[in-house]
Amino acid sequence: MISFCGQTANEVWIEAARRLLHQEEHKSSRLGPTRELLHAAFSITDSQQKWVTSRIPTINPAFALAELVWIVNGAREAKIINYWNPILPKYAGNGDNYHGAYGYRIFHHFGLDQLTRAYLTLKNKSESRQVVIQIWDSKIDFPDDAGQPIDMDIPCNICSMVKVKNGKLEWSQILRSNDIFLGVPHNFVQFTGLQEILAGWLDIEVGSYVQYSDSLHLYEKDADKINFSSADSEKNTDSLALNKVQSEKNFKLIYENMKKLMDPGIKKADFMRTLDLKCKHRAFENIMLVIGADAARRKGWGKESEDIMSMCDNPVYQQLWNGWFARKMAM
Repeated sequence: MISFCGQTANEVWIEAARRLLHQEEHKSSRLGPTRELLHAAFSITDSQQKWVTSRIPTINPAFALAELVWIVNGAREAKIINYWNPILPKYAGNGDNYHGAYGYRIFHHFGLDQLTRAYLTLKNKSESRQVVIQIWDSKIDFPDDAGQPIDMDIPCNICSMVKVKNGKLEWSQILRSNDIFLGVPHNFVQFTGLQEILAGWLDIEVGSYVQYSDSLHLYEKDADKINFSSADSEKNTDSLALNKVQSEKNFKLIYENMKKLMDPGIKKADFMRTLDLKCKHRAFENIMLVIGADAARRKGWGKESEDIMSMCDNPVYQQLWNGWFARKMAM
């Protein structure tokens, strides 16, 4: 096993990405040749620092946050998340619903709200070692008899294993396959986000985050695209840890507002009013502002987009947004 350990997601990502770039042996895959590391594990001590800030080109923080909101709401409707990432159908297909949507798998697919069951189990028996949040479903995810994928959107994440140790919530994430360039930065946000949310429900501290990638790889077509910023990484100052009632209420409100922002006929005044959550939880207000800034940009409202982001006071969101916005304006 190959391990990448550090305090932050950014630190471990840099180490792994550089290791893959120096891999000389290439493996074939359905999407072209890859540089691959088998049995790779990431260990992040401070999982609140979940953002990969050193990747050039910069990831879009609005899409990463919109995807987290989409997941927490148990959604699978493609058009919602596609609005913040229009090229997603290229990788996941053109259906109305995404086959492998993580939120739907966690909250609905197996006939069980698994995150709520995890909460109830650990609340009543914190020493339990039986909490496994399942994502992979063999009945519908296995390749066919000829070895061909059943769908374009087969989950890379298999399951989450969650435990309470020394009063902290520890999270282990298991993946069958993991793209260092496109996948890993978003996986960190998705599942450390869920870790933080569940810790808030349980009113305990967040522990470490470990992600095991059975095939960690870099597609050869992306090797020349990837670079590293020398700038210091800003800190994520927002915590998603709230009690269960407040947490679910705020995530639902953001999701409903996301749908309103997509309306091509929405007036600017109504658009701006939609960004005001009135929830008095700054972390959630900042999420709404970042998502809203990108929605305004996609409508061609450049000034409004900049004005919206100026109201966000999370330093890492600002750092990522500035890199992303500069990249899009240069295109």
